[in-house]
Amino acid sequence: MSTVTISAADINKLRQATGAGMMDCRKALTESNGDFEAAIDWLRKKGAKVAALRGDREAKEGVVLAKTTADNKTGITVCVSCETDFVSKNADFVAFAQTIADAAIANNVKSIDELNNVSINGAKVAELVNDKLASIGEKIGITKFERIDAAYVASYIHGANRIGVLVGMDKEAAEAGKDVAMQIAAMNPVAVDASSVPATTVERERAIVTDQIKNDPKMAGKPDEMIAKIAEGKLNSFFKESTLLSQAFVKDSSKSVADYLKGAGDVKVLEFKRVALG
Repeated sequence: MSTVTISAADINKLRQATGAGMMDCRKALTESNGDFEAAIDWLRKKGAKVAALRGDREAKEGVVLAKTTADNKTGITVCVSCETDFVSKNADFVAFAQTIADAAIANNVKSIDELNNVSINGAKVAELVNDKLASIGEKIGITKFERIDAAYVASYIHGANRIGVLVGMDKEAAEAGKDVAMQIAAMNPVAVDASSVPATTVERERAIVTDQIKNDPKMAGKPDEMIAKIAEGKLNSFFKESTLLSQAFVKDSSKSVADYLKGAGDVKVLEFKRVALG
């Protein structure tokens, strides 16, 4: 039995992330000793339909921007976070974030640390962030930064600066790049295709679906070989729903994204980045 104290705030955080009930969230956190990720897995193994939790829930409010260089060979997306939507929707704050994104492009920035040390009109970005914090009275910061270099990079900003997407492709294809970026913003795939899903993600999903099957009363007493076969089938369904090229194309669900790209000139997506406010 867990000795970790589970607070109401912890339970509410899990409820917000998963949509599961309060008592289920309390039980999940208790069983997982307060480990948030393990609690989500516990809920899923028990058959709860929970919202996907991915690495785009880091900033409560803020501005996400995505930009490319003039030749579309490099793209960046950056999140400048704040505490309230009152600030994030303020025109001055949006302009401040835009200045930071412009500086990232102009200075060929590759990381948050580099960006914080870039000078704008004689002051480092980190200093400007501290000045802005002092003037608005909210905690702000550059909380996420991603970059792609490719033969062609498309960028897209969705939902009033709430989601920024970059798509790296093997050739210039502006329309296809925008369409795929919109797909990524809407459907939040975990990888380009099944082969590029991280091994840790694959094993995590396999463990979850295997436990789901074992917990099904109809599967009681079934041999491990049968359970493993069914689990692989469910895993293949996960790949189809959660990897970009296999997903149904949002503009025409009769075809997959791979089909769409083939028809658009056999364009290949090399990688993508998606940054979103949670």
